[in-house]
Order: sequence, then C-alpha cells, then structure tokens
Amino acid sequence: MKQRLLLCLLLCGVMLYYAVPRLSLATGGLESLFSVTWLLFALFAIAGNLTGILYSPKKGKKHKQSMKIKKRIHYYQ
Repeated sequence: MKQRLLLCLLLCGVMLYYAVPRLSLATGGLESLFSVTWLLFALFAIAGNLTGILYSPKKGKKHKQSMKIKKRIHYYQ
C-alpha cells in the first residue's frame, strides 16, 4: 500500500515539474482560472497521498491481532 502511495506522490511531483512552467497565472480569464484549479487539484492529490503515507496503520499491531484470533479459533475447534 505504501509503495502505491509513494508512486502516486512521485507521479504528482513529475506532473507538477512538467506543468508549472507551462501554466500562466498572470494572463487572466479562463486560462488563469484553469491554472489555479489545476494547481489546487494537484495539491489535493499530494496532500491525500502524504496523509495516506503518514497515517497508515502499522503492520506489526495488525499481525499480532490476527495471530490472537487464529489462536482463539484454534482452541475452540
């Protein structure tokens, strides 16, 4: 899961690296509105991926809980 989030984060960085020099914020009108909206959506994507990476649950705790459940099931059978 973290590999997918990291890959998406890197792809967002590549898209920003490619797109920012081509976006014009100073022209006004629909072109400027599109540029601001595109940058806003790109920042939302980056924020979502960073949140997913930083707040993902740890595997060790989940693994311990599954082992307890397996042991419990084993004793009842």
